[in-house]
Amino acid sequence: MEGLLDQWLWKEEYWLPPGVTWKDIEIEGDRYPLPRDLFYTLPLALGFIVLRYVFERVIAMPLSRQLGVKDRVRVRALPVPKLETFYKQNKQQPSQVSCKSPSSITVTLQRQIETWFRQRRNQDRPSNTKKFCEASWRFVFYLIAFVAALASLIDTPWFWDHRECWQGYPKQPVAEAHYWYYITELGFYWSLLLCVTVDVKRKDFKEQIIHHIATILLIGFSYCANYVRVGTLVILVHDSSDFLLESAKMFNYAGWRKTCDTLFVIFALVFLLTRLVVFPGRIVHSTLVVSLDFFQPFFGYYFFNALLLVLQALHIFWAWLILRMVYKFVEKDERSDEESEPEEEVEAEEEEETSWEQRKGALNSKLASLANNCVLNNLTNQRNMNSRLPKAR
Repeated sequence: MEGLLDQWLWKEEYWLPPGVTWKDIEIEGDRYPLPRDLFYTLPLALGFIVLRYVFERVIAMPLSRQLGVKDRVRVRALPVPKLETFYKQNKQQPSQVSCKSPSSITVTLQRQIETWFRQRRNQDRPSNTKKFCEASWRFVFYLIAFVAALASLIDTPWFWDHRECWQGYPKQPVAEAHYWYYITELGFYWSLLLCVTVDVKRKDFKEQIIHHIATILLIGFSYCANYVRVGTLVILVHDSSDFLLESAKMFNYAGWRKTCDTLFVIFALVFLLTRLVVFPGRIVHSTLVVSLDFFQPFFGYYFFNALLLVLQALHIFWAWLILRMVYKFVEKDERSDEESEPEEEVEAEEEEETSWEQRKGALNSKLASLANNCVLNNLTNQRNMNSRLPKAR
């Protein structure tokens, strides 16, 4: 097995410049990258998942109550087994065609069915407390990682002069702090990818999956190819704005609007500066252009830069979302003195919940009878048509 890995996966022409072997990057007395170090990130990812579970229940949940996070009280849908089965299979409302039954359905009952599905979908929406706990966990990690990385990198020569990232490449020793920075970040992103099915799903869910996969490949490959110097700068640039975003989310769920808006504006400025100016203008330029002054291009050069360009495409997409949110925020702020819709909406919701409670008993029996006729109506009609077909002929 090890021989196959050495023959196919760890071929030197994939990972190292032409004429360089694995023995050339070995440095006596100093730490140097070893591909087997990456296996330590998998148990570390499981440790992060356990630590997150404890953190959210011991620290994040009490903190959410102290900051005033409130979960919206939602009316629970009545237990109707067949409607529940249809909802779990389709996650949507039944069409009017499938529910059409002249003997049992009316316009009022159709609206009540739609209300049932709307309330059932609201039950599956994550609470503000869950969102706050998730954001607080990421905030703590990103803040600690950014501060620790900045403290270890600010005195390095490649932090100020990016040509130093390639001086002596690939025979460059890896500092102990930078080794743990790499291993910790890779383990954390593995934990995010493993928990993606249970985390809060947002509008950019697919983009987040692409981002996590590209980041894991980028960190793993750059470590094996000893792109550690430029790799630490890439991770630092991303961490510099991530903790600001998570802090803005925390105060948003707590209802601290002014604090949330202030943090979001700061985050937007830092994000646009680091992701659209520093990242492409300094880091990507260094890996694409400056590095060619020190070695000939090889497979790793193209693969590494391709991953960086994928991240840059995601940066442009998220920058567009951020600018759109800023535009809506400014537009809303200009009209805030003239509108009073939120209060009216709250009053309307309270009236709707009260009226729903009053007719809940009558609606229970109607929904139960309607479920027998409407949810599986298409199958029933099809069977009846098949049974009547010979007689019609």
